[in-house]
Amino acid sequence: MANEKFDVIVVGAGPAGASCALTAAQAGLKVLLIERGEYPGSKNVMGGVLYRKQMEEVVPEFWKEAPLERPVVEQRFWVLGEDSLFNVGYKGMEWAKEPYNNFTVLRAKFDQWFANKAVEAGALLITETVVLECIVEDNRVVGVRTDRPDGDVYADVVVLCDGVNSLLGKKLGFHKELRPDEVALAVMEVMDLPAAKIEERFNLEPNQGCTIEIFGDATKGILGTAFLYTNKDSLNIGVGTTLSGLIKAKLRPYDLLEYVKNHQMIKPLLKEAKPSEYAAHLIPEGGYHSIPKIVGNGVILCGDAAQLVNAIHREGSNMAMTSGRLAAETVVLAKQANDFSENMLDTYRTKLMESFVGQDLKKYKDVTHTFESYPQYFKEYMPFINKAASDFFTVDGTPKRDKQKKIFSSMMERRGKWQTFQDIYRAWKVMK
Repeated sequence: MANEKFDVIVVGAGPAGASCALTAAQAGLKVLLIERGEYPGSKNVMGGVLYRKQMEEVVPEFWKEAPLERPVVEQRFWVLGEDSLFNVGYKGMEWAKEPYNNFTVLRAKFDQWFANKAVEAGALLITETVVLECIVEDNRVVGVRTDRPDGDVYADVVVLCDGVNSLLGKKLGFHKELRPDEVALAVMEVMDLPAAKIEERFNLEPNQGCTIEIFGDATKGILGTAFLYTNKDSLNIGVGTTLSGLIKAKLRPYDLLEYVKNHQMIKPLLKEAKPSEYAAHLIPEGGYHSIPKIVGNGVILCGDAAQLVNAIHREGSNMAMTSGRLAAETVVLAKQANDFSENMLDTYRTKLMESFVGQDLKKYKDVTHTFESYPQYFKEYMPFINKAASDFFTVDGTPKRDKQKKIFSSMMERRGKWQTFQDIYRAWKVMK
């Protein structure tokens, strides 16, 4: 690669990197996509839900050829108690047909396919290659240094999609070491189960999927969620909590996952399922306030490296794809103007903040830190929801109006009237 010059080098072949490389290659740019893993997806982890809209903006009608698992037709939300669950959700058959809403995916398969779309468009993909640092000359990033012999390679712009703890961004001084309350540690297992059993247990037809987001007892009062997703012939079961919460509670993530798997409300759904993969991964949860410097002279940060995750709605890969696309479109403009300065590349930051990515992160900018600072939401209110539901739905001869009064009084006694109103107002304020 020595002395070879590209228009753009993309570091990391996850959703952000593949989106950027594909968009840039389609525009006729000379693109190098570098992946440290054996293949794209070998190092990547997510719960396993892919949203259609942002992917379709990069690859129209991708569902006709991409290695997807099941289109999701039902989304359930559980508030878990020790021996109960409160269940709400939505199931819609409009999600079972084109253009669909979202899909379950297995990253090892999907990322390879997505990166190969960039290759088909003309990008050069090299794997098993670690980028050690960005090459900086005259206060401008001009390339990357890899662990290959004669591994320096040059470009007009380098796009960093190297994950949540972007070492390359840190070396450039774009961000500091992430705090434990800015990241979640998620652990997940893929468990094999025949398709017929999945459809029977989750009330699904063939080629229909279901997702379950699980709050409450699943995280033992720590800010976070568990999840259970249906694939073609396997299930994704996992749990993610803030790293700071795990440290305070002195919990080990794999112990928490075992607790979730063996919970009496979940265990029947996993019966006879056999573990086939285990993964652990850090997820950026700091949101809007944790977005680092994302543009410099000759360099752009995308996806997890730019901390682009909406923890409330569990969205990350779609934000990554959009950021990668916007980065590539900005590089095309920069190439036309032959200007790769920070001022020119700042077009990316402006477009990103104007898009749903920036708008959604800004809307929920204080949510994560608020809920972690006031643990009563997870430690007291969620268990109370299950207790209140049990009391209300138990038929014992008490009039329903009296039950409502008793539930309301019980809530006031727990926290006090003034404190309860404060809690409700605080939650409304950060979520509105």
